Amino acid sequence: MNFVIVGYGRVGSRTARIVLEEGHEVTVVDDDPDRVDRAKGDGFDAVYGDGADESVLVDAGVESADAIGAFTPDLNTNFTACMVGTHYGCRTVLRIDEDYREDIYKKYAADVDEIVYPERLGAAGAKTALLGGDFNVVSDLASNLQLTVLEVGENSPAVGKRMSELELPDSVRIYAHGRAREPLTIPLPGTELAAGDEVALIADADRVEAVRETLVSVDA
Repeated sequence: MNFVIVGYGRVGSRTARIVLEEGHEVTVVDDDPDRVDRAKGDGFDAVYGDGADESVLVDAGVESADAIGAFTPDLNTNFTACMVGTHYGCRTVLRIDEDYREDIYKKYAADVDEIVYPERLGAAGAKTALLGGDFNVVSDLASNLQLTVLEVGENSPAVGKRMSELELPDSVRIYAHGRAREPLTIPLPGTELAAGDEVALIADADRVEAVRETLVSVDA
């Protein structure tokens, strides 16, 4: 499949790497020349320009893309990019930050195929959304469950510990792990955590803060 990813920040770059690792084609769009250079250095085709500009997206190949993922921190840019993608028949995945009100979510959700919250799902969820998978199936089974991606901080008590040594609440399950700037994969019990790693987990909503204290920097 062929994807256009708008925004090569943390979410966009990791999503792009996961998609590329799975054998798909990716073109990156970003309005920061340094990020464009970094994307090219990482092996991607990359276009410099505003992701809300149709001509820029056409240069990136939106006309023949299967899906577009708009993952910048700017909701208006993301939405405009998705609307251009809809015009060209793409599946559209919109990033929206968790602190937006429910009415804002509903306003945008009606016009795109999928909305992702990077605070909860990270790159793994964004990739699943691009491919058309239903990553909300766990939430449908129990409304109190939350999919969360946390980064291990430099001062985290988890640094140097193996997965099997982590002291987590009984209701928490780790389903993916990734080194800094690498795709998320299924972790082994002996996998040792390092600062900058990402850990994706399923937890009761009221347990997330307790997990954060275990994995994130103690002074974060």
